[in-house]
Amino acid sequence: MDSYEACTLCPHRCLVNRVKGERGVCNESATVRIAWAGLHRGEEPPISGEAGSGMIFFSGCPLHCATCQNRQISARDGYGLEIGLEELSTLMLALQEMETKTLNLVTGTHFIPSIVEALIGAKKRGLNLDVVWNSSGFESVEGLSLVDPYVDLYLIDLKTLDEGVARRFCGTVRYQRSIRTVFDHLIQKRRNTFIDDDGLLKGVLVRHLLFPGEFKATEEVLRYFADHLKESMHLSLMVQFEDPEGTDRFPKVSQEEYDRLLELLEELKIENGFVQEIEDSISWIPDFTKDEPFPPTFSEVCPYFLELRRL
Repeated sequence: MDSYEACTLCPHRCLVNRVKGERGVCNESATVRIAWAGLHRGEEPPISGEAGSGMIFFSGCPLHCATCQNRQISARDGYGLEIGLEELSTLMLALQEMETKTLNLVTGTHFIPSIVEALIGAKKRGLNLDVVWNSSGFESVEGLSLVDPYVDLYLIDLKTLDEGVARRFCGTVRYQRSIRTVFDHLIQKRRNTFIDDDGLLKGVLVRHLLFPGEFKATEEVLRYFADHLKESMHLSLMVQFEDPEGTDRFPKVSQEEYDRLLELLEELKIENGFVQEIEDSISWIPDFTKDEPFPPTFSEVCPYFLELRRL
């Protein structure tokens, strides 16, 4: 766990000693905190499968996006349950018992050393799920290098390449300055992305969300993807931005904008991946204080997680 003693797991490079309880931007010590674990059926089809993806949502975050839909748990004083490494390994195995085919680790950047140890322990006890690294992309190459040997699919955001958008929506301009380095690393480390015989996605799936009023910034991202990533990665383009405060302060994506996006994908010959439908009206703002924080039929809480929470 040396990586916690002078932490450089994300681009903030806080250099705090988290083992001694010092806290950087993520506001987390060296003790893992989780917010929820269970099956989730709202991921891209080759990740969710029939049963749903086995999700573990980690508390805290190196980013503090003003419009984060998970800010209930990502904020500096966010909700969460402290667990030990053996408990984390057991939780991974409990998700496997729910007949999922993927272990989906959500926003685990600031807990990478602990997650790696838990994965090693779980694999020794029979874990054989495909591991999905589900992150904002705001992480250091040092951190990614630690977890890379254990990852089957990177489900990773490419939020923006625009400094103004990064400042407004991503909490820091450092996102825009660091994300290219992350993808340079992934290009070097990953082979071509593909769907295997079991229908599971392997490699890198790049998620991008169209921010309100920022079509040009999304066009920049798509052109970067076409020039540098499309030959080896898949794209998941999302258009259903949702204000966690439930206000109308942000404009909805218009049909005209959506049609322009589809035309741009065709122009850039981006063919591998997924595009969210504009008429999708499901609210994905979760309430992690509930056993089932997501819309009905989309999630199933892990019994072992409930056991941990009730101790």
